[in-house]
Amino acid sequence: KQWYQRRVRVSDMKLTPSDIEIPVPRYFTQENEKDIKDRMKLMAETLAKYRLDDTGDKKENTKMSLEEAIRIIQVHERARQGCLRAKFMREIRAQEEREKMLSMQGASTMDPDVASTIIQKVWKGYSQRNKTLKLREKELIFIGMQASSDLPSNHKDSPTNKLARREEERVMIQSQHEREYHDALVSIKEKIREAEGPDIKENMQDQIRQWFIETRDASGKFPEYPSDDEGGSAAIFKTKEGVELEEGNGEGSKKKGKKGKKKKGEKKEKKKKGKKKGKGDGGG
Repeated sequence: KQWYQRRVRVSDMKLTPSDIEIPVPRYFTQENEKDIKDRMKLMAETLAKYRLDDTGDKKENTKMSLEEAIRIIQVHERARQGCLRAKFMREIRAQEEREKMLSMQGASTMDPDVASTIIQKVWKGYSQRNKTLKLREKELIFIGMQASSDLPSNHKDSPTNKLARREEERVMIQSQHEREYHDALVSIKEKIREAEGPDIKENMQDQIRQWFIETRDASGKFPEYPSDDEGGSAAIFKTKEGVELEEGNGEGSKKKGKKGKKKKGEKKEKKKKGKKKGKGDGGG
């Protein structure tokens, strides 16, 4: 049902199936060229292993007698002649119907001047369109947007060959830069590990020791080191981050509470001052 709706929509839009086909981007095939080759190689090996391809499928050649071959050729030839005869009869019948319609309507007459004017108009339009196309082609050749007809398409200086060479160069440079990028990732990682690795390791050990000491001071005994299933040392840093966040939120709420109390006290003082002023004005 889904395919039928698509077919109806395509026919309504006067399109062909190739028009609605989604093309695969070139960068996708270029970037995944190795994976595509490995996949095709695996498919070829699988087909060759199970003999599912045309090369591995060995069929026995069935022999045919001369009489059977002649009979098959005769059947096909008679069918071809019948189709040609039917087509010829349809054309004759259509010609007869056209002649009959013309005889019933009567032969149309036209003034020679009018006929010559129509012929001239058609011919002038045709010649002018050809001249315009030639001028347009010359202009495109002049600005370098179209190859000259004098230069063969397989010439090395033709625009198509130049474009193909530039595209190959661009792909080569892109692949080279990608290799350099991946090599740089590995080398930079090794440099960071050699330069900052010992300091980072020492800082992490200090934090783990501090966690053990803080937990012992809080609970009275040393905690058990987290297992690999629990995350190992990463679980210690997670708990430390959570505690720090909670402490930060508690301090923030305390500060907000102090600010709120200060604001309330200031408002009360302002009200008292206002009342005192009002009493003083009334007494005066």
